[in-house]
Formats: sequence, C-alpha cells, structure tokens
Amino acid sequence: MKMIRVILRPERESAVAAALMEAGFPALTKWEVVGRGKQQGIQLGEQLYDGLAKSLLLLVVPDDRPETAVATIMTAGFSGNPGDGKIFVTPVEQAYTVRSGKAEL
Repeated sequence: MKMIRVILRPERESAVAAALMEAGFPALTKWEVVGRGKQQGIQLGEQLYDGLAKSLLLLVVPDDRPETAVATIMTAGFSGNPGDGKIFVTPVEQAYTVRSGKAEL
C-alpha cells in the first residue's frame, strides 16, 4: 500500500475529493492546515503572510494504483501556479482496522 499526502489550496479540496471518488478512491482524511512553501508566504505591501491556509488530504491506495491517484489529483487540483501545493507518496508498512484489530495487507 502507498500513502498519498496532498497539500493544496482549500478552494480545490472539494474538486479533488470528488475526482478521487469518481476514480475509485472514496476513502480519505481531510485537515485544514496552515503552512508555506518555497515562496515563504505572500508579501502584500509591508505585511508578510507566512502562514497560508491549506488543506491536507491523506489517502491510502493499493501498490498498483498510486500513479492513477496522483494523476487524478493533478488534473483536479492544480493550476500550475506557485502555491498550488505538493503531493507526497510513501510506502505503508502496516495498517490495522481499529474495530477488529486485524492487519490489512
């Protein structure tokens, strides 16, 4: 399994979640987060906004499907502008269902 972490603009969260559902990835976790990227925030006049509102989506996908999920996210979530966000894909070594205590493979 692979975990995909997506940091994106909050206004794109609903479109990405809907596109993932349509592509067969219905399960995800959403968080409202604050952060900044390489651009170190936004300077408006003398005011620096270095904690920008972002959304964080987490989803776990089968080993043979991360490319499909990433392509879906890229199509639905990013416009090609600075501050669009990032996608991180990492391996999941173990996962357990809390209710049953069973390991998922």
